[in-house]
Amino acid sequence: METLATSKTQSWLSWFFRGTLILGFLILIGRLSELQIIKGGYFRSLAEGNRIRRVPIVAPRGRILARGGEVLVGNKKVEDSLGVLRDYTLGEKFAHVSGYLGEVNEKELGKINPLCPEKGPRKAGSLVGRAGLEQEYDCVLAGIDGEELVEVDTKGRKIRTLGKREPISGSDLKTSIHRGLQEKVSDVMNGKKGAVIITEVNGRVLALYSSPSFDPNLFVGKTNSEKISQILDDDNLSLFNRAIGGQFHPGSIFKPLVAIAALKEGKINKDYVFEDPGVITIETPFGNFSYSNWYFNQYGKTEGRINLVRAIARSTDTFFYKLGESVGIDKLVEWEKKFGLGEETQIDLPGEIGGLVPSPEWKKKVIGEPWFLGNTYHVSIGQGYLSLTPVEINRAILAIANGGKLCSLKVAAESDCKDLKIEEAIFLVKEGMREACSPGGTGFTFFDFEPQVACKTGTAETNEDGKTHAWFTVFAPYDFPDIVATVLVERGGEGSKVAGPIAREIFDYWFHP
Repeated sequence: METLATSKTQSWLSWFFRGTLILGFLILIGRLSELQIIKGGYFRSLAEGNRIRRVPIVAPRGRILARGGEVLVGNKKVEDSLGVLRDYTLGEKFAHVSGYLGEVNEKELGKINPLCPEKGPRKAGSLVGRAGLEQEYDCVLAGIDGEELVEVDTKGRKIRTLGKREPISGSDLKTSIHRGLQEKVSDVMNGKKGAVIITEVNGRVLALYSSPSFDPNLFVGKTNSEKISQILDDDNLSLFNRAIGGQFHPGSIFKPLVAIAALKEGKINKDYVFEDPGVITIETPFGNFSYSNWYFNQYGKTEGRINLVRAIARSTDTFFYKLGESVGIDKLVEWEKKFGLGEETQIDLPGEIGGLVPSPEWKKKVIGEPWFLGNTYHVSIGQGYLSLTPVEINRAILAIANGGKLCSLKVAAESDCKDLKIEEAIFLVKEGMREACSPGGTGFTFFDFEPQVACKTGTAETNEDGKTHAWFTVFAPYDFPDIVATVLVERGGEGSKVAGPIAREIFDYWFHP
């Protein structure tokens, strides 16, 4: 009996499991039929809509660093397809040095930079340096973009990653810029139009600022087109780097170079004495022309008998008129070019131009007139056709400060220097510049400054509504100089009153922090 009952139970269970399997199979068949027949077209369209896409992975650019390692230009992460955006931490305070980025244009698309072919062809949407260090060192700062191979659906949604090539970040660029000094310079120039450049005596740039400036962060992304347009249309030319691209009459800060030319040509020596007449008159077939000293114009007085040191300290125009006449324009031009004037300083920033060093040949060719003695007089005091950039002036004064070595100016590279062999002529000139910043000289803002400095003031006529360019150039310490500053305030007034106080604030920061 037990055997029979057990057999019936097993038979029932067997049929139960068979029935369950058959039911499950029928359900599966029904579901597959639904997917293939009823909804087959829908899913086929989805499958056919899936695509393989190459998604670029933007490589972060290298950072731009100050001499102390502080980040001047870096990157910040964002939640979009770019992944990172450029971050100009100092904004307008460093804009003309840092530069900015811009998208590859149609002409550049697909082209390879011959300076760094390993970076590959430029692609749509890629960013390249458009100014400043970003442009000059684009090959260093630019990375190599990566790529992700992904499958996406019809709505562009990522399904899976099929492969990935990691990006290679660009290299960091270390500069000679002193961050604190750069910020200080921008602060004291706020609201003024002009330029400041500060260098070490070996040619390395500590700070460079052009005013007015702009915020390079506006060029990051695609949301500031209106503000960018305003910058481009700005009458004050805020994008223009006045320090390296602006030509200005240098005025009296040019006189130390005339003095060196006269000393080297043997026209004067330490014992030379000049009687200041207050005004010099030249008789010509076209009439008489008078050339006066500023001291005579303002106070009706003369300087009396003065030597070279006193003439530099007092910036005596009549002294330098006759000095230029004795040297002659041809030799003056020769010495100007020895000091690198009229050519680029080789600063590692794009957009630099050389100044204008006029000569009789130039005047005949460009203006169609012969050269007159009055033209020589004008050049001898940094006026007339003579126009120089602030960096040119800085480099020339730097050569006096360091004992006669003309150095290329560099922000992120090593400077090259060549000996001008003028050391024996420099002593008197430096002494005159020291006296200029001592009681009785024209650089009154530095009379009480420690350590002892050497300086030269300059007030250059512009022929524009009587406005004058204000110049001031100074180096310190006097005995063993290590820093040279040149300040220009465009159409700002007198050099001693306008540019001098700016230089003083800068030196107070540097020497008395």
